[in-house]
Amino acid sequence: MSKTSKKERKPRKPSRKQAEDAVRTLLLWAGDDTRREGLIDTPKRVAAAYEDWFSGYKDDPVAFLKRTFEEVEGYDEMIVLRDIEFESHCEHHMAPIIGHAHVGYLPRNKVVGISKLARVVEAFARRLQVQEKMTAQIANCISDVLNPKGVGVVIEAAHQCMTTRGIHKTNVSMVTSTMLGTFRKDARTRAEFLRMIGKAS
Repeated sequence: MSKTSKKERKPRKPSRKQAEDAVRTLLLWAGDDTRREGLIDTPKRVAAAYEDWFSGYKDDPVAFLKRTFEEVEGYDEMIVLRDIEFESHCEHHMAPIIGHAHVGYLPRNKVVGISKLARVVEAFARRLQVQEKMTAQIANCISDVLNPKGVGVVIEAAHQCMTTRGIHKTNVSMVTSTMLGTFRKDARTRAEFLRMIGKAS
């Protein structure tokens, strides 16, 4: 018997046709007619949109951080990339989460190309998410791969599962943060990071 039990096995991925049929079912359940002109190609469009929205499942965030640079003339000050825009989806209602992330780290002996930090954010965002988990995933990934002295991640986002349904409260944003290493232990380092992203005076 395999060491991996049936409970641990990942469910088999449905075919494209099955995905499109599922969209038709939801449209019918909502009360519309899938035979009308405006909805005939909707299942195909939704399946294609899902491939884009959830492309993060195909990406390996760790791989983005593998190529580093050590020839930085001994630079060891904080590196911050702020206002990284992202679009994600709530794993509870599959409604959009739209916001931006601020990422900072204190290098030990190597740095990574700044576009790679944005790619890490994008890879985790393009999965079904809760914001708290996404914040921790980004910080832990950077910490594990780059082994910096510290990492700070702050995410601000609007959740359409709250603004367009349920309580219907607009103009509300959620802020989460994960601080690791010196960002957690040293109040001055944390304060510097928050100042650099415009979150402290």
